[in-house]
Amino acid sequence: FFLVPLGMAFWMSLHNWPLMGEHSFIGLDNYRAILRDTRFWNALRFTGLYTVVVTIAIFAVAFPLAIFIERPRALTNVYRTAFFMPAVIGFASASLLWSWLLNVDSGLFSPAAYDLGLTEKKFNLLATFQPAFWSIIAMVVWKVAGFTMIILMTGLQSIPSELQEAAMIDGAGPFARFRAITLPLMRRTLALALILSVAGSILAFDQFYIILRGGPRNQTLTAVYWIFNQSFVSFKLGYGAALSMILLAILVALSLVQLWLLRKPEGVD
Repeated sequence: FFLVPLGMAFWMSLHNWPLMGEHSFIGLDNYRAILRDTRFWNALRFTGLYTVVVTIAIFAVAFPLAIFIERPRALTNVYRTAFFMPAVIGFASASLLWSWLLNVDSGLFSPAAYDLGLTEKKFNLLATFQPAFWSIIAMVVWKVAGFTMIILMTGLQSIPSELQEAAMIDGAGPFARFRAITLPLMRRTLALALILSVAGSILAFDQFYIILRGGPRNQTLTAVYWIFNQSFVSFKLGYGAALSMILLAILVALSLVQLWLLRKPEGVD
């Protein structure tokens, strides 16, 4: 289910493979064309920016939430359910929901700000790059932070309470315990959450396609969006397959780097 489609995609990438008609073997010509494809490299650059920003934002929200819901307290289960609930919504459905929320006339944010007197007129959050970009970041954090929170919570719960208690007896403060105990013992959990976040961000498509359509002025064109455009709009399936192979290689390299950086030190069980 993985190797056969992967092999077929690589084989397609070596061909001029139109949607209709005969395909012809062209060797590495598609990969040479990628080197001259400025639109793809711009899309890859934007995807990298989006990945860095959204990953930091997700962890900045998910980690405090995980710490908050880790220990049993009043309404803990309610909080866990409420924070996790957006994660069960599909990205396409969430994108459609936020597309309505961000609508300048019939949505929620712009009309509400105008009615409350916070703005002099209704404003279109999707008209220029900065507000459109941060609107997408907000949507993804709302959608994904709960899932990352659950992963981090399991890592926190796996840390023996005796270690924290011993550190408190020795006079270690909350920050010292977090730096010396929590983070080192959560390396594997952090590696899993980080790889999932980075891989999902690099493969981002639904939110940019449904909400922004690559706009404004193609400034939010992601790598996967460009692959989709070349494959299913321009019908250059062979070239789209070659782009997919390049993106796969980037994903594998980034995942290996993350695993290496977050590996456990030698001698630590």
